[in-house]
Amino acid sequence: MKNQSPFLRRALLLLVLVVYGTDAKIKIIIAKQDVLVGEEFLLLCKAEEEGDITWQKDGEDFGDIVHIKKATFEDAGKYTCLCDFGSGHNDSVQTQVYVHEGPSFGETKTYHKFLEGKDGVVPCHVTGRPAVEVQWLRNNQKIPTKVGARVSHTSDNTLRIEGVKREDAGTYVCHAQIKGRPVYQSLAISVVVNVPPKVLLTEKVKKVMAGSETNVSLVCLVEGQPKPNITWIMPRTFDPSRHLFNSDRSQLTILSVARADYGEYVCSATNEISEDSATIMLDVFEAPEVFVSAEQQSVLVGERVSVSCNVSGNPQPELHWLNKHNGQTLDSASGHIHVVNGVLVIDEILPSDGGLYSCMAVSTTGNASRDVAIHTQPGPLYLSVSPGLTSVLFSLKTMPISGGTPVTSFILQWRQSATQQWKEVTVPASDSLAITALKPYTLYTVRFAAMNAVGLGWFSETKSVRTLGIRGEPDSPVLSNAIKIESNSLTVPLKQIDDGGMPLLHFSIRYRQDKEGAEWKEMKLSPEANTVSLEDLSFGSDYQMEVMAVNANGSSIPAKMNFTIAEKPQSSSMTKGSVVGIVMVIFLVVFLMVDATCCYRNRCGLLMSIAVKLFGQKVPGLKRLEDGTSNGMQQLGVQTFTKEGGQLTEVTCDKAPLTKN
Repeated sequence: MKNQSPFLRRALLLLVLVVYGTDAKIKIIIAKQDVLVGEEFLLLCKAEEEGDITWQKDGEDFGDIVHIKKATFEDAGKYTCLCDFGSGHNDSVQTQVYVHEGPSFGETKTYHKFLEGKDGVVPCHVTGRPAVEVQWLRNNQKIPTKVGARVSHTSDNTLRIEGVKREDAGTYVCHAQIKGRPVYQSLAISVVVNVPPKVLLTEKVKKVMAGSETNVSLVCLVEGQPKPNITWIMPRTFDPSRHLFNSDRSQLTILSVARADYGEYVCSATNEISEDSATIMLDVFEAPEVFVSAEQQSVLVGERVSVSCNVSGNPQPELHWLNKHNGQTLDSASGHIHVVNGVLVIDEILPSDGGLYSCMAVSTTGNASRDVAIHTQPGPLYLSVSPGLTSVLFSLKTMPISGGTPVTSFILQWRQSATQQWKEVTVPASDSLAITALKPYTLYTVRFAAMNAVGLGWFSETKSVRTLGIRGEPDSPVLSNAIKIESNSLTVPLKQIDDGGMPLLHFSIRYRQDKEGAEWKEMKLSPEANTVSLEDLSFGSDYQMEVMAVNANGSSIPAKMNFTIAEKPQSSSMTKGSVVGIVMVIFLVVFLMVDATCCYRNRCGLLMSIAVKLFGQKVPGLKRLEDGTSNGMQQLGVQTFTKEGGQLTEVTCDKAPLTKN
């Protein structure tokens, strides 16, 4: 750099260091390789050592510096920087400079309008040097040059659309690029598709019933581009108090429909292309009515039921009876439930016949109906039982047939022998089904029946069950499935079936959010408590809760429950889906809790059955009973008891039919 001042040499060296680093001995600094005609460009050469720098262009000497103030196509070429470091040592480096003009689009139109179904041509006038390559794009997708394609890019850089469709409307991009170089320009071109107006009716005939409370809407769906204007022709003089239009006049609403509103309503749509219209026929009739002799009847099982029904209307409607419980239409040949001259007859009613029946009036002008509620006693129950220390817990295998009105309570009966009178207790339908205050390790016969507003239903088949032997800790508390969640508070009914032979000291409650790192919160309830109430819970959170009964001998196995506090509600009502989901979760948790308690405390249930199948009779964790105890029990498995006339063999719960199933 002998021909340059020390200041310029330091400036160039600093620039190279900042931009390129110091790895190469000689480098060329250039702002860009592609230069527009008329632009200024400068080439600088940097060397790590002192030396003489000269330039060549396309192999011919150019001078000591390359500084072009207005570039022309002749300035394009290969530039070489040569540096002589003395003592016969020299080095060189080359770069290519490209000079271009454009691309530009001249007077290319950026807005085109075509009629649907016609062919459309969108030209793109591009100029530039050297050669320019053109591509058409839509939604960043290249439009093909394939001959025969409906939308194609022709050889003269024109976009051709054959049989224009509505979906062809939008923005297209003409992309022009200097061949072989990253120099390009893009032009967005809008395509609009005009469509003649078309009137589409959802229904050509509208049938309504006359009445001061009856309103009818006539809908005229219109399509077209530009958006058509809509007008109506009506059989009556326009009345703004009764004839209402929406914002675009596509819907006409008639208030307090009268017989005089009958007639043809013509909807017309017009735009700059053409006009279209359609006619809606409005038929106005009198509504059918239904009259029944009674809207509710309560009868005992086996009795006869009859309800008469009359219908009226114009035209005269047909009369039909419908069993809403099973969706069956009734007629004169429907078995013990049939219809005679419009009268619903049920001979010797059964529990399954209870429910809603509907008398319907059906005509060409519409339908009407009136429901009749038939109530009778509940049907039989199918149950399973689980023993406690001094209690028996009932479980329904299937929900009882209600007899048409909800079951309000259950009658639970028990006795020790067939010669004794049945003892009974009435339990509300929402409570746990349990008999308490029984003797420990005693055989009982039990049964139960459902009761509704009509009366007591059939009793279930009897079951024999033996209460458990005396032990110290209480049974797990029972958490009812009648869970109640309001806002961010939870209330769950609580019941203690068995206290283990010792009075309860308290209930121990703990709960936490169901997430990693959440801490347990604890509280105690008095032994007389019948509900667990949690307040100020976090919205939108899942929770775990455990409840244990505590007496002087220890704590029960915890009764566990998972529940969810919903997001902070936007309205005061909870959806039916949310309630159903919560009830299903609680039911599953209670089922698993009872089964686990049965397994670990009473050695029965589904888990015990699985354990026996895996490990045989030697199930880990089960204690064996000592021989010679006062109650005469033998080793766990098969136990024998002395009875007049011989021995009685008792099968343990792991071999019982319930466990097998």
